[in-house]
Amino acid sequence: MSDKQLRGVDRQIREAEARGEFKDLPGAGKPLPGIGRPLAEDWWLHQQAARENMGLDALPPGLRLAREVEELPAALDRLGDEAAVRSAVEALNARIKKALIGPVEGPPLRFGLRDVDGEVAAWRERRA
Repeated sequence: MSDKQLRGVDRQIREAEARGEFKDLPGAGKPLPGIGRPLAEDWWLHQQAARENMGLDALPPGLRLAREVEELPAALDRLGDEAAVRSAVEALNARIKKALIGPVEGPPLRFGLRDVDGEVAAWRERRA
């Protein structure tokens, strides 16, 4: 943008402020969402999914698995016994293994299989 264009934009902003067009905007005084968190490579896709209230089913398989891995502790915490936790981690590992072996739609996986015993131990610690 040229200096003349920038001055014109600044003038338009000042005039809009004077008219009160920036008062009472939604989110005023609140932090911007995501500030302080590191951005993932696919940050834009996560934001789009959140804006459009898309569930996991709308994501490509690779991103769906990444979301499942990210949300695994919370999902396991909702389970009532160790057998259910082991079963859930083994089911996730089966889906990860399938994605690692064959071509997967979306970005490549940036993670591997989950340690079943490690996840069970972490689940026990969170319950204590």
